[in-house]
Amino acid sequence: MKSIRWLMVLPFVGMLGGIPFVNKVEPYVFGMPLLLFWLVAWVIATSVIMAIVYRFDPAVKEDEQT
Repeated sequence: MKSIRWLMVLPFVGMLGGIPFVNKVEPYVFGMPLLLFWLVAWVIATSVIMAIVYRFDPAVKEDEQT
């Protein structure tokens, strides 16, 4: 595994890169317009991605040992 830190690019690409494709009011997902749902889903996914990066990043393990 080269570096798990590359996962941190996914939220940026997902939020900004996906907006032109989901910039619609309909369909509604969980009562929210599609664009709002897309952004909320990426905020939640960002938290999960950051937790994964923190868990598996070797630099964090080196800091904890010192």
